[in-house]
Amino acid sequence: MDFTIRAVRPEEYEALGDITARAFLDEGHLDFGEDDPYLRLLRDVARRDAEAEVLVAVDRAGTVLGGVTFAAGGGEWADIAVEGEAEFRMLAVAKDARGRGVGEALVRFCVERARETPGCRRLVLSTQSTMASAHRIYERTGFVRTPERDWRPLADMDPLYTYSLEL
Repeated sequence: MDFTIRAVRPEEYEALGDITARAFLDEGHLDFGEDDPYLRLLRDVARRDAEAEVLVAVDRAGTVLGGVTFAAGGGEWADIAVEGEAEFRMLAVAKDARGRGVGEALVRFCVERARETPGCRRLVLSTQSTMASAHRIYERTGFVRTPERDWRPLADMDPLYTYSLEL
């Protein structure tokens, strides 16, 4: 592995915000493109880091390759995780860093982080139906679909798929 995963640093907020926004925009995962209100949240790494836990993958030169937000169940950043669960969101890898195992390493790091969390028995996530490459990572790392937990953040939006991993 030619990269390290660790907590994000303030000087990396902008880079990770750009990577996350670009990943969602370039792959067509935002209904309103550059005008999508979710884009502001994707870019606001400082807020996520203050209210949850933001992890980054960086190469030896310190270049941010990708990142993810990890949240305990019941917290502000947990969309579906309840007490006894943890959740990760906003997993994104820079376009030029894809194919190097960065996304899977970030997922595996979240699994270990959840295992270290006292009282956490399950790690959950939500994903769009169109995020096929992410689905492959989740399934390869042991997550299973939980269609009974699928949900819609907005009434006119396609349902988000959910996955779960028993710890």
